[in-house]
Amino acid sequence: MLGDIKLFAGNSNPTLARAVANHLGRPLSRVKLGRFSDGEIHAEILETVRGQDCFILQSLSAPVNDHLMELLILVDALKRASAGQITALVPYYGYARQDRQTRPRTPITAKLVADLVTASGANRVIAMDLHAGQIQGFFSIPFDHLYAKPVLLDAVAEIQRAASAELVIVSPDAGGVERARTYSQRFNAPLAIIDKRRAKPNEAEVMNLIGDVKGRTAVIIDDMIDTAGTLIKAASAIMEQGAVEVHAVATHAVFSGEALSRIHASTLRSVVVTDSIEPRPAMLQSDRIKVVSVDRILGEGIERVHGLRSLSSMFTTV
Repeated sequence: MLGDIKLFAGNSNPTLARAVANHLGRPLSRVKLGRFSDGEIHAEILETVRGQDCFILQSLSAPVNDHLMELLILVDALKRASAGQITALVPYYGYARQDRQTRPRTPITAKLVADLVTASGANRVIAMDLHAGQIQGFFSIPFDHLYAKPVLLDAVAEIQRAASAELVIVSPDAGGVERARTYSQRFNAPLAIIDKRRAKPNEAEVMNLIGDVKGRTAVIIDDMIDTAGTLIKAASAIMEQGAVEVHAVATHAVFSGEALSRIHASTLRSVVVTDSIEPRPAMLQSDRIKVVSVDRILGEGIERVHGLRSLSSMFTTV
């Protein structure tokens, strides 16, 4: 039997780590992270972990390479300290969009990250709302996939209660249809799909809207918002087809570049995201952005993994 739970946190999302620790009813385990003068990352575990069940909460958000190296170094430190089991708890899995070769002579970086995490000594990985589900197969160690759907369903229900028209659920691309369909079934709402073509990374052009949104409150469901280019063009296309208003719900708020200012200048009524990535102060102060926490989902996931209980049953009723 493994010893007690130890929850460590890197620098990517300390607020969420503290909230998860509070859910578990224990303090964060002590670790010292620093840098040498040349920028190399140094880590020191400040308490005994021999035989303990250790979890490292670290999102691979910007600066993604620094946060990835922190995760690898923390895993190595715990392995060398004889931790009983080491689980990388990665709410946001960076590099997930590089999950296949879209052009000749390009890397599959999502697989490379999986190899690095495995080689560092992690025994298990837990991630949330992967951009591409096949990434689970890139790992040769156990991989658990969690979903933010329980808290996002509550957010959509709140939108529905305040809406002046019936809902229509919208997938921003063909790849997100399955995700959006679960929401449309839950709220007994029709489903619409944005047909888009991407000229190059981070740029998207909306080509067509499949489905009827006229006279309805549209809710776009996505896994992440990066530059918000796709989202803004999708919202404009939906409004042009006669929707009353448009909202967006997504798990990962990458919000790179001018994403926040684009959202404020857009036709979007509201955008709901989770704290899988540490929210910036400007997001928390915005009247257009609402951040909901996934601390309960992550905390319960840790408890179930430690107690050798099912994770899938967490989501069977949502």
